[in-house]
Amino acid sequence: MTEVLASRSFRGPAADDAIESVHNDLDSLWLDVPFVHDMDQMTFTTAVIESASNIVQHAEPAGRDAVELGVDITVQPTFLQARVSAFNAKPPFGPMEPATPGEEAESGRGLALIQALVTTVTFERQDGTNTWVLSRTSAQT
Repeated sequence: MTEVLASRSFRGPAADDAIESVHNDLDSLWLDVPFVHDMDQMTFTTAVIESASNIVQHAEPAGRDAVELGVDITVQPTFLQARVSAFNAKPPFGPMEPATPGEEAESGRGLALIQALVTTVTFERQDGTNTWVLSRTSAQT
């Protein structure tokens, strides 16, 4: 297994201030791994923030407990991964397919943006938690 060179984790209420916390975590992460190219940092950060923002804006509680946002990020020498989770959430509403920018669709554009910024996006649902796994193969220095 490839060595994890840096990581960050966040878990808290799915509220607007959580996005700022995740953004701050990403800013500090990049300081720990300066070898990651600026373009990889920018595109990966945008994808993670878009995913977290989608949870804050759209996730609905599955029961009495409020939705919590979880973000776990790891950096390996040429691989970036984020697990962005909505804990205590209902399954996402509608198709999990991205909408293209020219369509009339009201939703799905965020997923299309995320998919354009990373190498792979997968979705998992387990025990009331929705998790999007974002992976980006980064350029070597």
